Amino acid sequence: MTTPDTQSADPSPAERYAAHRARTAGNGPALLDFRTLYDFELDAFQIEACRALEAGSGVLVAAPTGSGKTIVGEFAVHLALAAGAKCFYTTPIKALSNQKYADLVRRYGPDRVGLLTGDNSVNGEAPIVVMTTEVLRNMLYAGSSTLAGLAFVVMDEVHYLADRFRGAVWEEVIIHVPESVRIVALSATVSNAEEFGEWLQAVRGDTAVIVDEHRPVPLFQHMLVGTRLYDLFVETGKGKDRQGRLNPQLQRLAVEEVRRAKVNQGRRTGHRRAPRPQRFRLPLRPDVIARLDRAGLLPAITFIFSRAGCDAAVQQCLHAGLRLTSREESEEIRAHVELRTADIPPEDLRILGYADFLAGLERGVAAHHAGMLPTFKEIVEELFTRGLIRAVFATETLALGINMPARTVVIEKLDKWNGEAHVNLTPGEYTQLTGRAGRRGIDVEGHAVVVWNPSVDPASAAGLAGARTYPLNSSFRPSYNMAVNLVGAVGAERARTLLEESFAQFQADRAVVGLARQVRKNEEALAGYAKAAECDRGDFMEYAAMRRALSDREAAASRERSQTRRAEAARSLEHLRPGDVILVPSGRRSGLAVVLDAGVGRRSDGPAPLVLTSARSVQRLSIQDFPRAVEPVARIRVPKSFSPRNPQDRRDLAATLRAQVPDDVRERRRGRDAPGGDDAEIGRLRADLRAHPVHACPEREDHARWAERYFRLERDTEQLRRRVEGRSQVIARTFDRVTAVLEQLGYLDGGAVTDDGRRLGRIYSELDLLTAESLRAGLWERLDPAELAACVSALVFESRQPDDAAPPRSPSGKVSDALEAMVRLWRTLSNVERDNQVSFLREPDLGLAWTAYRWAKGDDLDEVLLDAGLTAGDFVRAVKQLLDLLGQIADASPPNGHVRTTARKAMDAMRRGVVAYSSVT
Repeated sequence: MTTPDTQSADPSPAERYAAHRARTAGNGPALLDFRTLYDFELDAFQIEACRALEAGSGVLVAAPTGSGKTIVGEFAVHLALAAGAKCFYTTPIKALSNQKYADLVRRYGPDRVGLLTGDNSVNGEAPIVVMTTEVLRNMLYAGSSTLAGLAFVVMDEVHYLADRFRGAVWEEVIIHVPESVRIVALSATVSNAEEFGEWLQAVRGDTAVIVDEHRPVPLFQHMLVGTRLYDLFVETGKGKDRQGRLNPQLQRLAVEEVRRAKVNQGRRTGHRRAPRPQRFRLPLRPDVIARLDRAGLLPAITFIFSRAGCDAAVQQCLHAGLRLTSREESEEIRAHVELRTADIPPEDLRILGYADFLAGLERGVAAHHAGMLPTFKEIVEELFTRGLIRAVFATETLALGINMPARTVVIEKLDKWNGEAHVNLTPGEYTQLTGRAGRRGIDVEGHAVVVWNPSVDPASAAGLAGARTYPLNSSFRPSYNMAVNLVGAVGAERARTLLEESFAQFQADRAVVGLARQVRKNEEALAGYAKAAECDRGDFMEYAAMRRALSDREAAASRERSQTRRAEAARSLEHLRPGDVILVPSGRRSGLAVVLDAGVGRRSDGPAPLVLTSARSVQRLSIQDFPRAVEPVARIRVPKSFSPRNPQDRRDLAATLRAQVPDDVRERRRGRDAPGGDDAEIGRLRADLRAHPVHACPEREDHARWAERYFRLERDTEQLRRRVEGRSQVIARTFDRVTAVLEQLGYLDGGAVTDDGRRLGRIYSELDLLTAESLRAGLWERLDPAELAACVSALVFESRQPDDAAPPRSPSGKVSDALEAMVRLWRTLSNVERDNQVSFLREPDLGLAWTAYRWAKGDDLDEVLLDAGLTAGDFVRAVKQLLDLLGQIADASPPNGHVRTTARKAMDAMRRGVVAYSSVT
């Protein structure tokens, strides 16, 4: 019998050797050597992927955040160095590139590792180069000599190819990297990894697909109600029958909240009298952190979908006196921060809120969001990784790539503002956020906490936590820059073929297979419906088609009458004047009203008169309030001193309205909207229908029901056929339209790239074509560096201001003239796009022009930020994007030309202060 003592005894040498043989079975020499670099055992999925790489395959690894996918990328680095070859390690963001560069330098030394991010160019010819994916794309199009000897490309966070703004870059790289190069694609968990792997195999050859859904650190889900922490799930059953279900305590809580809401509603409406229940109050953020601290759940990242909310959370913790660090830790934090900010002038630190930033850090709390100065964000990441920061309040951008895991993740809300509306978190977003919880090698378990409020249904949180469907969908589409570069590299026909190899077309083709199968099933069903509708008196389908034609014609006639009435109503509203008394025909605003303001030009859908009703209510009407034309029934004088906001003025004018307009006006004006008579086509169809032989069939309506099913399914089937047609060669058709635009504008000529086209090929910008056209038109030839910076800013900046915000300020004179010319040029290009059925170019945004001009002129940071209304982080990021495009414009301009020289000078003028010492965007 085996006793506990013998179970815990150390294994014998023979047993240790046997265990080693079992672990290393199938490992090649490179993998055996690689494993000695780590003081922990590799997981099964890591070993499987490394074996595939050593055997000569490419790999796709899809595994949860924090599971150690990058080990596989590091093995590709190891293989490349061992073979005397090169490995490029690509990431989606510069911050992640910088982080990975530092990791690899620590292992292999600075001589063997380079960094290329656009901002930084360090040792670019090294055997191992870390870069953003865009840098590699640009290398491929330029045929860079740096590609020589390349054996591996690691694509970290490859699921970024779903990003609608930048995702196409990943597909471009995968398609165009030389065949001899092996792709190492590292992805978060996605439900269609096999589909993505099939595409990789189709375009790259042998590719092993390794999917692992096991989290190395188990994740437990909770809900915080007030300051009480509940498990989101409870386990039922035993052994194989064990499963998790929603905690019934949380379900009862939701039911109780509904009951309270009904009590409140009843009290407001008077249906029921009851004491007002105590209003639920969200726990204060310092209290939440203190509660997690007591439970041993720090460090924690709290996701707040608002930059201002993140900053406010830190201030709340400071005001509450929350301290999560010892005196020694605070001193260590201060020393690190002072070292990292030593190059920033004191006056700039003051402007950037350095004192509050440092005060929070010394207490162990910090914010992390895109509005912060990049250097400040880096400091937070470094201190958090070292375990000195215990509570970080972050926007969701922190979840994208940066290696910054915590023991606990807190999510304040299950919805967020996406720039247009409040939308619910998707299961994929929830998983991405909570993936930060649980530090491998430190924590035995991770924790995800949702803060409860009365609008949160616990079942919704459970649904997000339990979902396993996160599909990876392509966002690929050909751009103007891509088109000229492809045509220049491989010719128009080969370019078209390459684009048909995209993941977007692959997914479309797979969808077409399913749609075509459904079309065939529908066609079989249609034959059955037609059979069921047969009538012994004649062709019932012919009769049913006549009935449908009659119904369609009657509906069309009704719409025509409605449109005519609407047009007449709009014209009649345009003729109203203040003092006209009108009759609002229907709706809750019906009755007599006097016009205060005609409201012409206020809305795009027609006049919107402001009126005072006989009930003393001031209302803004619209075309929807008038199903027919309106005519004044009387006219009264509106005093010049009348104010719609003055109750006495409203009472007096309403009294005048009632006194001067007879009560019987409503009756006299009725009956003016009698529908027009039927047209001749409707009369003919009705006569033909009555004359048809099956019209008198006693089973006519039974036949008609089958015929109606036939026509309904036929309509659905035709929509499916159109979808099949629309998805077939959809990318190639878009490419044809793009090349048609380029041919029309002279960037392509008979399938060959012109000089102007080669200039366009050097511009990698969302507004690439507008940039190239502005260069070609000479719009910037007379500008100085600051003026050029102002104009080019309109091509990269996208304002966060609402559409109805005040027009942005911009420099006058030559800048104003050039910006107006750029907008006119954009309109011309938009017309060309419309004629060719594409729409890629947005309108230039002038929101940064004045800020860019002042910064290039040398104005102080505090004045520029105050005037711009931007955070330091937004300002730095915007200027970095502007510098990037200025560099492209300089490269694309003729040598020794004015614009090239001016662009370089503008870059030199703007690369100063916070912009110069911020290494990450």
